Order: sequence, then C-alpha cells, then structure tokens
Amino acid sequence: MLEVVSTLAQWRGLTESLRAEGRSVGLTMTMGALHAGHTALLERAARECDASLASIFVNPLQFNDPSDLERYPVDLEADLGVCERSGVRAVLAPPVAEVWPDWPAPTPTVVHVTGLTEVFEGAHRPGHFDGVAGVVAKVAIATGECRGYFGEKDFQQLSVVRQLVGDLGIPMTVVACETVREADGLALSSRNVRLTDTGRAAALSLSRALRAGRDAIERGDGVLAAHAAMARVAAEEPEVELAYAAAVEPATLRVPASLAPGAVVRLLIAGTVEGIRLIDNVEAVAGAAP
Repeated sequence: MLEVVSTLAQWRGLTESLRAEGRSVGLTMTMGALHAGHTALLERAARECDASLASIFVNPLQFNDPSDLERYPVDLEADLGVCERSGVRAVLAPPVAEVWPDWPAPTPTVVHVTGLTEVFEGAHRPGHFDGVAGVVAKVAIATGECRGYFGEKDFQQLSVVRQLVGDLGIPMTVVACETVREADGLALSSRNVRLTDTGRAAALSLSRALRAGRDAIERGDGVLAAHAAMARVAAEEPEVELAYAAAVEPATLRVPASLAPGAVVRLLIAGTVEGIRLIDNVEAVAGAAP
C-alpha cells in the first residue's frame, strides 16, 4: 500500500530504513499534475530499484510569476493514484512550510548554479533555477543515497541538476529519461491541457522545427544552418512566438563555434502559444546522416 509522508524527518527515516534492509532507492521528484511522461519515470524507477519513491511538491520558489503559481493544477489524490499504479512505494508530499519555513519571505540560503542558469529559460525566468536547485538539494539530501530520475523534456533543468549533484557531492546518481511524446510528436507537458485545439496544432511546429534543425546538423550543415532551419519552420506558424532555437553543447549549454564530425549537440527550442510557454529539445549528431 502506498505510504504518504509529510515531513522531511519522516522521509529521512523511511529511506534510511529501506537502505538498512539492503534495498536500493529510486527517486522521482515532481510538482504533481502527473501525466504519461511522469509515469514513464516512475515505472522506470520501479523496474530498476527495489523501492521507487516520489515527491509531489509545488515549489513556490520556481515561480517568478505569482499568477503562474496560482494557476498550477493541483490534484493530490489523482497524483497519488498515478503513483500507486506505477509501482511507487512511498510519496513525500509536504506542505510549503515544511520545505520553506520562511515562505513567502525570501529563503536566506540560495543554491545557485552559475553559468547554466542565466541563459535560455533562466533569462526568461530569473531565479527559477535557484528554486529548482534549492528544492532538489533539500529533498535529495533528505533522501540520501539513491538514483534520481529526471526527464530530458526540460534539458536545462537536467543539466542544472547534474552540475548541482556533482558539485555538492550529493549521493544521487542522476538518470536521464527520454522525452515522452504524443503520437504526433508533441512533447508531453502539464501545460498542454491549457491549449485549445488550435493552439495544440500550432504547438506542433516546435517539434517540426527541432526535426529540421536535427536534419541540418546530421547533414553536416553546421550550427548556424540548424538555427536558421528551426527559425524558418517556427515562423511558418503565426500562432507561435519563438523565444529561442539553438544548438548547444550538452554539458555547458554553450553554442559551439563549429562541429567536428560525430560531435553531439542538444537542440533547444521554446515558444509561446496562446500565452503559454512551451519548451522542447532533441539530440543531434554532426554528420550522422548517411
């Protein structure tokens, strides 16, 4: 039966007892509003670890727009049902005061990952990744040695978590999981439910743009050609306001000056559709096309 824990102290005790029994721990951190993308993470953790655990916490420090926080969908009972069906052993679902006792006042200690957090989504949402880094550090430290499952859907967040875990020596092995998509290619996101049918159709231009950029990289056309290809496809859809489309080095998120054959890049894209910001990404290998 699924166990629901509301305090970090109880969570620490639970995970320590699991490891004392010789069980490996897998952790999936979420903000709820669980969809098939989350289910894929939870089920993979259940397959690969003796105990699949999850956290459900709408982290207010990740929202630089209060209205975004107010609109965020919350249905804990439904999310707990998803967790139970996905083989989760226990869920950490704390109140805000448990994680951030000073909220809504600023938290005195801020975890900041320099370099990765000032660009792309970080430039659009100042402080967002500080909020991500803070809650990941706090929950991961309380969890202890584990495998942490994170989706590639938010590749910048994944990069931040990898840097954070390595720099602070947090005993978590970060496991990157492929983006889950609808049959038509749209990346799953809790924000998709806010799109109208027209907006959803327009949003598909983001994944089409990524395919065009990947084709350019794999033909060996280079970074600038990939940028132009993605921008051109996105511009074909008037409902999309493109924020950025870039080919970056996966570890640093820097745009490379050139690409040697076989070099791996990550294509990042973001745009606004019906006032809703959507992100997506794919991997590409230079010169990989036959």
